[in-house]
Amino acid sequence: MSLEFWNNRYDGEQYVYGEKPNDFLMEAVKQLPPSSSVLSIGEGEGRNAAFLAKRGHKVTAVDQSEVGLRKAQKLALSQGCSIETAVADLEDYQFGEHQWDAVVSIFCHTPNILRMSLYRSIKAGLKVGGIFIVEAYAPEQLARGTGGPKEIDNLVPLEELLTEFSDFEIVRAQATTRLIAEGHFHQGLSDVTQFIGRRK
Repeated sequence: MSLEFWNNRYDGEQYVYGEKPNDFLMEAVKQLPPSSSVLSIGEGEGRNAAFLAKRGHKVTAVDQSEVGLRKAQKLALSQGCSIETAVADLEDYQFGEHQWDAVVSIFCHTPNILRMSLYRSIKAGLKVGGIFIVEAYAPEQLARGTGGPKEIDNLVPLEELLTEFSDFEIVRAQATTRLIAEGHFHQGLSDVTQFIGRRK
């Protein structure tokens, strides 16, 4: 989706995906040691970044939409915490080397060719022992119409993550169907891919 699309979607007082964190992230956060440095990609309006920051983690939220990240800062402030934000296209963002205790990707959907590049950057950017946390819509979601991209190229099959992160310790990996209620655009029974991998 274009920058204009996301700016338009986020423009307004309402948090279009809600203010509560993603359910899977609320479980996965138990894997993080205290005061972890966390990079959240495709963060949008900040619900997940604020949740992590409230738990004492040092969070950097990356998104191409300045409109979304302004709301992320506002949400974090309202919850008594602070986050760093970076307005950037993920294609250009520099993940660094051995910099992050965790990288979080919650419903951050990109074309397959960009995902392959992101995976390389994520591997390089994670510290040894760092974890990659993913929840994404699976290809089966196309038939449901309850959220997510309409192009199969932007959806994430579990097999892709298992292949690309075969050199990681797999903490959790599953394709599942679950009920999602996140704001206006993620509502209903959904097919998702969930993954937690730890860099060896």
